Amino acid sequence: MYLPASFAVSDPDKLAEVIGQYSFATLITTTEGVPFATHLPILHRLRAGTPGVLVGHVARANPQWQHFANPTESLAIFSGPHAYVSPSWYATELAVPTWNYIAVHVYGVPRVIEDEAWLEALLDEMVKRYESNRPQPWPNQLPDDFRRNLLRSIVGFEMPISRIEGKFKLSQNRPEQDRANVVRELSGSSSPNAQTVADWMRAMGNS
Repeated sequence: MYLPASFAVSDPDKLAEVIGQYSFATLITTTEGVPFATHLPILHRLRAGTPGVLVGHVARANPQWQHFANPTESLAIFSGPHAYVSPSWYATELAVPTWNYIAVHVYGVPRVIEDEAWLEALLDEMVKRYESNRPQPWPNQLPDDFRRNLLRSIVGFEMPISRIEGKFKLSQNRPEQDRANVVRELSGSSSPNAQTVADWMRAMGNS
């Protein structure tokens, strides 16, 4: 992606935080030069000494898993919080509207995994991940035959990360007073997205 130096983030902990918090991703592959996208939850598994791997699954009826046989890079996009920024918030008089946002692009070559035990463990991991913060988590108890039929209807994948790009566009290119004004305005917004952008700006030292 277009990545000006002032917005580039390479800290692996920050990138992993975004992937973990905003794990409903867009997975893009190409077949015969044509892009194909699926929107799906993806988990990030850390591995010592590497950027880790992405794991997930798609419906067997979704042709995307067949693209994984092509050993070319795929792209998973993790979109973080975003918010409109009005030039009226700046102390600088000559300015234009813009958008603050966080995005992480992860590249790698996925491989198909159809092993039933692996798939079942992945599904259990996903259920635990997304149910754990609920007051009464769903118990994940299904009849064996129903579970087996579900497993047959999906295809798993693992994508070792070959490279990763983080773009945190959080007004780093603006003067200090402008940044402080943006944080103030976003913090006072009724939009949870805008408030989260303000939180990230403070965390990144842009307030």
